[in-house]
Amino acid sequence: MPGSILLCTDGSDLSITALRAGLAVVRPDAEVIIATVTAAADPMLVTGTGFAGGTMSPEDYEQHERGLEAESHAVLQRTAEALGVEASKGVVLRGDAGATICEFAEAQGVEAIILGSRGHGGLKRAILGSVSDHVVRNAPCPVIVA
Repeated sequence: MPGSILLCTDGSDLSITALRAGLAVVRPDAEVIIATVTAAADPMLVTGTGFAGGTMSPEDYEQHERGLEAESHAVLQRTAEALGVEASKGVVLRGDAGATICEFAEAQGVEAIILGSRGHGGLKRAILGSVSDHVVRNAPCPVIVA
């Protein structure tokens, strides 16, 4: 959606507060897309890795995937309600959060991205990485981090 603002959420209160702060500094008439990212599907949970067998049956894996999808849609709904925007403008993305957000933003031609930062310290950030750092450095558009 050209001209739209991409709001990235994990559904937490801190995330919603960050989005609210970010929305306060952009155009009030901007269209918004709410996105949440969940891990990419991992079929090795069923097939195994070659040395080790799978840890789930195909049925358990399907149930696991349906649960992730339902949880992600609940995050979108909660965020939309908290921000007072349409839940129909939500999207569940799958993959590495930082890269997936940047790829989606580029494909949609969004005007800006708004997301929060947990504020991990130096060592924790070096080990875990930072979604907001990745997005700031790789996004195809301006990024607001709150």
